[in-house]
Amino acid sequence: MAHSSARGRLQPTPDNGLQSKGAHRSFATRLKGFRSDPKRSIGQLLITVTGFGSLWLIMWFSLPHGYWITLLLAIPTGGFLVRLFVIQHDCGHRSLFRSRWINDLIGRAIGVITLTPYGYWRRAHASHHANSGNLDRRGIGDIETLTVSEYNALSRWRKITYRLYRHPVVLFGLGPSYLFMIKHRFPFDLPRTQKGSWASVLGTNIAIACLLTAMALLVGPVDFIKIQLPLVLLGSSAGVWLFFVQHQYETAYWRRSEDWDFYAAALHGSSHYRLPRALQWMTASIGLHHVHHVCSQIPNYRLQECLDCIPELKAAPRLTMAQGLGCATLSLWDEQAGRMIRFRDLKQAAGRTAAQ
Repeated sequence: MAHSSARGRLQPTPDNGLQSKGAHRSFATRLKGFRSDPKRSIGQLLITVTGFGSLWLIMWFSLPHGYWITLLLAIPTGGFLVRLFVIQHDCGHRSLFRSRWINDLIGRAIGVITLTPYGYWRRAHASHHANSGNLDRRGIGDIETLTVSEYNALSRWRKITYRLYRHPVVLFGLGPSYLFMIKHRFPFDLPRTQKGSWASVLGTNIAIACLLTAMALLVGPVDFIKIQLPLVLLGSSAGVWLFFVQHQYETAYWRRSEDWDFYAAALHGSSHYRLPRALQWMTASIGLHHVHHVCSQIPNYRLQECLDCIPELKAAPRLTMAQGLGCATLSLWDEQAGRMIRFRDLKQAAGRTAAQ
């Protein structure tokens, strides 16, 4: 497993013999026994929806007493919004319930609140799971990541564009807002042939428009914006951050197709992001991301149980919150060194290439 040095850098650790595809599939088969429990799934759904709805109303009631109170309340309410998204994510993997249509029904309904067209997102996310860590199959459902050689081959303007894209202010601030408020509304890069994804986008947009109209009439358009805008900003930024830190760390797994293995990518290319217990609950254990990638049919509330029961899963890279923050400026995959680097490390990477 990964451990931290005195300087706090994440270091690679041997994978305890799990490079064998047979070994990976062996413990992946064991994971399939951790199925969903309908009662726990319903309870989780009710608690999360009730928590979000109650806090939203409290934010509304707080408006006359000072907007700063409303903004403070946006933090836990935004947390419940993130939790709703993770539950929607479970529905997309059909892990929350055993019935496909129930998962899809709940996923679509939550998508109206999280501003995420369920069918469109599910298709892209399935591609992410199928190709995570594969350098030859990047581009769908991922954060754009270039190799050092690819970056060096760019024109000056393209380099500036990529640097801006990977800047933390854009990646975790402007980018998430664009993704959830604009890109999910108008995905112009989506091929017209994908009629199911377009139907998901259009249907979600219509449902969102109806909900926005109803809420604006109920609480007033200005008050609604005062409440909902900070929730969207906080929730989208937190969601993108969690996705980033689950796959973008120094010892991440990136391989060319001929060397890529699904189970190795799942176990070593998805982090165990160790959060305090309260935050792990609020994020529905999404930090146990390596377990989820090894077997996406496990519901979020059983991920910790899987980790505790199956020793092989402890081979995944572990990140503390502090180590996670240190990953924010990692921007390029250095194929020569086999690790993620920052832009300031490019000269050192060039020296290694010249020495080859």
